[in-house]
Amino acid sequence: MSYRINLNADIGEGFGAYDIGNDADLMTIIRSASVACGFHAGDANTMHSLTMLAKQNNVSLGVHPGFNDLWGFGRRKIEMDPHDLELMVAYQIGALQAMARYAGLPVTHLKPHGALNNMAAVREDYALAIGRAIQTVDDRIIYVALAGSQMEHAARKLGLRLAREGFADRHYEDDGNLSPRSIPGTVFKDPDKALKQCLSMVKERCLTSRQGNRVAVEVETICVHGDEPTAVAVARHVRRGLEAADCRVVALPEMFN
Repeated sequence: MSYRINLNADIGEGFGAYDIGNDADLMTIIRSASVACGFHAGDANTMHSLTMLAKQNNVSLGVHPGFNDLWGFGRRKIEMDPHDLELMVAYQIGALQAMARYAGLPVTHLKPHGALNNMAAVREDYALAIGRAIQTVDDRIIYVALAGSQMEHAARKLGLRLAREGFADRHYEDDGNLSPRSIPGTVFKDPDKALKQCLSMVKERCLTSRQGNRVAVEVETICVHGDEPTAVAVARHVRRGLEAADCRVVALPEMFN
């Protein structure tokens, strides 16, 4: 039996003269890129550079909005009015759409970053705020959501296109949410460990939690975190392993064809 899956990475997370991760190499491996839009990382130059790399490598382009938290790389929880959050996300969509015009590419998906992603996974008001931003700016944009989360429910409630996401390089809790990064070992550095989790999610529709229990999960896209030093090695091993296991790795919009 053959399978289709998308492989994505969070990318473009440098700022000014500073680079984080090896974006150029990652873009030759992944099929979809989620690009930081200036709030937790990224700026006009990094966004422009990434859109041009996406065109060169036939990679679909997505928004990676985060909290206004350059100092904390968007990993600090921020309490804010959901309407303000909605406008903040809409602003970041518009920023990437503008830069994507230089490459002649559409923005096809949106995936929240860091603490925003973690909070929206469990908070309906945040999940719906993100969804309303998509709905208003461009309702063709695919809402990339942690499988089983409030974001998945929000996408369905608002009638948005949905791609459920799994993570190659992160441990999960029994409730299906990601394990906190503060717990040692919850970010996978071992390519074999990441591939094993990916194959389990794609082919068996489950994963093994940090507590050792079987958790049901269905995914259309798998993420490798681009800011990790091991990102390229993990992504390359995961892609090769998926393809060797009869999984066709496609751009995210192709999952809907």
